[in-house]
Amino acid sequence: MKKHIVCLGDSNTHGYCADPADCADPQLARFNEDERWTKRLQKALGEDYLVLEEGLSGRTTVFSDPLYEGLDALSYLWPCLKSHEPVSLLVIMLGTNDTKERFGMNAFAIGLGMRRLVQKAQTIDCWGPGGRPNILIVAPPIIGEGVLTSPVADEMGTMGPGCVEKSRRVPAEFRRIAAENGCHFLDANELGCEFNQIDFMHLTKKGHARLAEALAGRIPALLADV
Repeated sequence: MKKHIVCLGDSNTHGYCADPADCADPQLARFNEDERWTKRLQKALGEDYLVLEEGLSGRTTVFSDPLYEGLDALSYLWPCLKSHEPVSLLVIMLGTNDTKERFGMNAFAIGLGMRRLVQKAQTIDCWGPGGRPNILIVAPPIIGEGVLTSPVADEMGTMGPGCVEKSRRVPAEFRRIAAENGCHFLDANELGCEFNQIDFMHLTKKGHARLAEALAGRIPALLADV
């Protein structure tokens, strides 16, 4: 059986494209199968791996959204992992939506949300040979200051004026949570992943390619003993 890699994320995993000029299918506002980082990762890793897309726009770590149902990863985690078992690696890239003003969470609390999520994942009977949990936390791109004065400022105003500063602090919190809970860690902000200049929070096509390249170079070593 192939090694199953579950990629649990938000719109940057689903492949939302804010710039029509940057994607092959602008009418869909989504990068296609040749552009999304998950699909590029599959191509780079080859036939011995199965990369499973689990991206949902608006998804948080554990916080229930009062406006839209089903967006917290915690409540979806058990059926997600059980449906893809045996899981060789769980890649989690979340945290951007946790900075929304209506949740009222600071970066420390967002880190606690990630801790709760990974600790739950570690208890689920879904893991491959040996049953050892194998989790990679990816800190998402930091939200750019331009979001609050961008053409989508009204739409994205739900993020609140503090979203930029909170997102800057999230990578350090996630790094700490990863170390304390035996998880691997990768900071997308250290990879030079480009994000667009329209909403200042979503990866460009180049950003998707860079993230896939970085993960493809690291994941085989994370699965060497799985």
